[in-house]
Amino acid sequence: MAPTFFSPVLTTSPPFLFATRLPPNFCLPQTKSCPLYPFAETKPFNRNKLKTRAFREWQEYEEAVKEKDLARALRFLKSLELQSSDSLPPSISSIPSSGSDLSLFRSERDWEVLDACLNAEDMKLVGSAYAFLKERGFLPNFGKCRNIVLEGPRDVTPTVLKSSTGLEVTKLSPKKWGLSGSSSVVLAAFFGGVSFLLSQGIDIRPNLTAILGLAMLDSIFLGGCCLAQISSYWPPYKRRILVHEAGHLLTAYLMGCPIRGVILDPIAAMQMGIQGQAGTQFWDEKLENDLAEGRVSSTAFDRYCMVLFAGIAAEALVYGEAEGGENDENLFRSISVLLQPPLSVAQMSNQARWSVLQSYNLLKWHKNAHQAAVKALESGGSLSVVIRRIEEAMPSNR
Repeated sequence: MAPTFFSPVLTTSPPFLFATRLPPNFCLPQTKSCPLYPFAETKPFNRNKLKTRAFREWQEYEEAVKEKDLARALRFLKSLELQSSDSLPPSISSIPSSGSDLSLFRSERDWEVLDACLNAEDMKLVGSAYAFLKERGFLPNFGKCRNIVLEGPRDVTPTVLKSSTGLEVTKLSPKKWGLSGSSSVVLAAFFGGVSFLLSQGIDIRPNLTAILGLAMLDSIFLGGCCLAQISSYWPPYKRRILVHEAGHLLTAYLMGCPIRGVILDPIAAMQMGIQGQAGTQFWDEKLENDLAEGRVSSTAFDRYCMVLFAGIAAEALVYGEAEGGENDENLFRSISVLLQPPLSVAQMSNQARWSVLQSYNLLKWHKNAHQAAVKALESGGSLSVVIRRIEEAMPSNR
């Protein structure tokens, strides 16, 4: 009997399958190296188990954020990026959420890594957190104005400053207590009350002496921390602090300087080395490297000065004058003497005016973002919430 050839027949109609004529008693051999039904030995896909594991992993991440353990939180997020998308990793493939989109769930969690920056001792690790989020597309406006310091005139006289801002140079200088508008009203009310009590035969001089003595001790040993804590409960003063610190934060963010955190409580600020006031902690890698090498480039110095004077500029923009910022000026003077050669008094004055003008214009261009930052701080939002509100308020095409 002649051998029979079983040739495939191609069909021209969908789905274009190959049909093969086989004898009725034909059976494919099954070998150990090539089993006939390999899928029969595959373990079933346990989705509930994956959800449980994913939930546990994200709980560990949130615990790291709560404990301000930036290294552990960032390491977890980076581990997700290293996992293959087609291998169905538990932490990515099945997130336990009530019908929410996976990418939305992850974006909500990724932002939280910024809240762990506050206790980080290694500022390079803080920079890594911002770089990670920027690479993932969360911080498109971070560092967008980094090169703005290369633009505009360098010689800023008081006349130029007034023509650009509409404010006298005295309005853009920190006020000593008792010289600004609001503080002078408080002092007038205080002395008026003292006079009234004395006229009524109530001698408060011993108590007044004790209060002034305690205030002096607070100023010398605690940097005015107690007085600042008491003043922070006064709504107008508290609001001005928020405006001031939001100016620092937004300018640092636009200049590409990672922000470690914003401290609004004077006691907490004192514990972190910021005596008697609130503070915004930011980091400039270029400036740190320059200082380590014994030199400071003009670009890094300009950027640092802009962030320093941004609080004064923010107050001037919102209130028409600045009250706070005395400590910012002291920091500016301290770094000015480190330059080689050190800046003269005239050069420092010009640099200060130039920095205030640059920051003033920057905040004016991004006024909505500054207002969003103030509102987020006022509502008690964490750093991740504040920066997210900034990004939401920034035009995507600017």
